[in-house]
Amino acid sequence: MSRIGIIIGSTRDKAAGQAVGEWVNDLAQGRENGVEYQLLELKKFNVPILTSEVVPGAANKQYDDANVQEWSKAVDACDGFVFVTPEYNHSVPGPFKNAYDSLGAEWAGKPVAFVGYGSVGGVRAVEAWRNVVANFSMPQLRNQLDFNIFTDWNDGEFRPSDDSYERANSLLAELEDAL
Repeated sequence: MSRIGIIIGSTRDKAAGQAVGEWVNDLAQGRENGVEYQLLELKKFNVPILTSEVVPGAANKQYDDANVQEWSKAVDACDGFVFVTPEYNHSVPGPFKNAYDSLGAEWAGKPVAFVGYGSVGGVRAVEAWRNVVANFSMPQLRNQLDFNIFTDWNDGEFRPSDDSYERANSLLAELEDAL
């Protein structure tokens, strides 16, 4: 059975991405497709700032730090990914980029879909991610989901529009087909 990891890329307390990631995961769990979805909350892995003397691409999936090793095992167990990413200052969040950079071969050749959120739907973060994941030849879905913090949240609660459900299911189906 194939496995898709839904990575919540924010490590902030009470991050909006938690609700988005859980929403995507709930939709994914209801699909009958022979694909297992797993929610990977980056914050729980506590990946340290990359300081290793060994370049991650040359580490052969063996890391000095126990947290990085656990992160490696979780990522390596997946056949594809949904990156749930906030946009910070027109780009990707630092902790998520650091966690991505802390690994190497675990990412190679695995398809990825993007779900962005922010003041303009996270579109600039997704564009930045597209350049990053190209390094490991990760096939990227052209379609993406974007959520605006001003229109998709009401009184602090995530409330995606009705058409978001159809768009999300279409995105997940496309990702499943890419496995």
